[in-house]
Amino acid sequence: MCGIAGIISAQTSLVQLPVLRKMSKALAHRGPDGEGHWISRHGHAGLAHRRLKVIDLSEAGAQPMHYLDRYSIVFNGEIYNYIELRKELKKAGYYFISNSDTEVVLAAFDYYREECLHYFDGMFAFAIWDESEQVLFAGRDRFGEKPLYYFVNDEQFLFGSEMKALWSAGVPRLPERKMILNYITLGYVQNPANKAQTFFKDIFSLPAAHYLEYRPHENELQVTEYWKLDKQALISMPEKDAMDRFEELFLQSLQKRLRSDVPLGASLSGGLDSSTIVYYLQQQLRNASTSYKTFSAVFPGFEQDESAYIQQMVRTLHIENYSTSPTEAQLIDDFEKLAYYQEEPFPSSSIYAQYKVYALAKATGVTVLLDGQGADEMLAGYHKYAHWYLQEMISRYRFTGAKKERLLMMENNIRFTWTYRNLFAAFLPSHASIALEKNEYNRIIQHPDITREMMSLLRGREWEGIHKPVVTKLNDILYFNTMQYGLEELLRYADRNSMAHGVEVRLPYLNAELVQFVFSLPSNYKIRDGYTKHLLRKLMDHKLPHSIVWRTDKVAFEPPQKQWMDSPQLTDYIFEARQVLVDEQILKPQVLQKKSKGLPAHAADNFDWRYLCVARLLQS
Repeated sequence: MCGIAGIISAQTSLVQLPVLRKMSKALAHRGPDGEGHWISRHGHAGLAHRRLKVIDLSEAGAQPMHYLDRYSIVFNGEIYNYIELRKELKKAGYYFISNSDTEVVLAAFDYYREECLHYFDGMFAFAIWDESEQVLFAGRDRFGEKPLYYFVNDEQFLFGSEMKALWSAGVPRLPERKMILNYITLGYVQNPANKAQTFFKDIFSLPAAHYLEYRPHENELQVTEYWKLDKQALISMPEKDAMDRFEELFLQSLQKRLRSDVPLGASLSGGLDSSTIVYYLQQQLRNASTSYKTFSAVFPGFEQDESAYIQQMVRTLHIENYSTSPTEAQLIDDFEKLAYYQEEPFPSSSIYAQYKVYALAKATGVTVLLDGQGADEMLAGYHKYAHWYLQEMISRYRFTGAKKERLLMMENNIRFTWTYRNLFAAFLPSHASIALEKNEYNRIIQHPDITREMMSLLRGREWEGIHKPVVTKLNDILYFNTMQYGLEELLRYADRNSMAHGVEVRLPYLNAELVQFVFSLPSNYKIRDGYTKHLLRKLMDHKLPHSIVWRTDKVAFEPPQKQWMDSPQLTDYIFEARQVLVDEQILKPQVLQKKSKGLPAHAADNFDWRYLCVARLLQS
């Protein structure tokens, strides 16, 4: 896990070591264990790297790394199957002088070229300069666990793990006001219709599952998608066989993600996903000399506190657990720092709780942390998926089954909406998509606080940032949240929060083969008998406490945000943020007369929280 940056230009005068040093300094938090800089023989490429030592702690694993007197790489992330790949590449005649996965990436690129990306099981963003061809090749993992940002003009191409590396090299920091408009009114932190767009003009994100090639002498940039999750490929198998295959793939993924030369642990939230990871982690390490720790955020007295479930896991598995209890005072003290690391706005204070968990892990000497992200999106874990599942059943004329499922969900207190509009959506999904987009457009133009100047950015309905998928089956909305909008924003928060403390986060659920397998299963393997994540619940039944496996009250992680935002200190902070946005002609002056409104972390209209984030973005 590291921070990477670089400058590529036909003009050698622009590839300067002092600028590379500035870029790597801006990323120092991502790699506290080492620093490296390099300029190519002909001076058209400069690479910078900050190192967090996880695999091969020797200097042989340092970067930028060079190979065959032709390729030079800066690499952020992990290739979990690097041992298997190295064996195959050795058979093909390649040699290795280190035990690092970075060198395996270089050899794989020489052997497979851009096809190497299909062989990697991992989280990664890397850039390889080919001195022979005078071309930069950069790739990003399938789900977007690791970031890569870039800026290009007529003179140069700059890239970095975070945008602050680009700003340190002189790239203008110009907020994109259309993105701000969508964020304030709808809560969007990405443009689902254009994944490359960021909150800053002329700075782009390389989308997940894409690679780019840049040729400086032609000033030619090409971005290509290399992998696509298949949501149509359905298979049929008995439930027991599906459970066995899921467990097999999950265990393979977990085992590879345990490869580390530094201490590791796991997040533990009290829900099924993280508890499953901890259960299998203990199984894998039972006879090993390696010990592990678990880390949680708890809020005693808060109705959504997970302490009781966490302690159940501690007692059942006899594990070592450490907890943190963030407060509103800590949030205020840390907010500017949190915003600095995140760079772009975030939807709620849940991100801060995660930030404190990763800080706790680092403070106790743990560098690698397993986390449960991705399970809810592929296994339909959120309550909101219930109505999409019912719509699929009804569209296939399973009226009796849909009625029964709806009653079971209501008995299990699964919160979801169901009106005549859902019947309309079941039979006319394209019209439903258009109606949802119109509804979101109306939410923008009817926002009471936005100025006329900001509204003028819309120019009718041409702003493509409003995008809703056509949903004919459950897999459609799961695909949208996994690959287009939803999961990647969560991965961004985790990356910035973990890197702020020099911690690496690994996600066992996000193995491409495992995700594709789950998407290939029928919908009733994901939601059935009034329960979301049916397959995983069945697998873990009798392995974990019944109260954890079959609980239906678990929602996305939630701190006591409403209580925090109603505190006098945060109320004052919100007023100051509103004043900044009034001065920037984003909000109307009347907003200063309104009483602030504290809302729970996942409330739809968390406007005051968004004002805080946008004000911080504009002031940085």
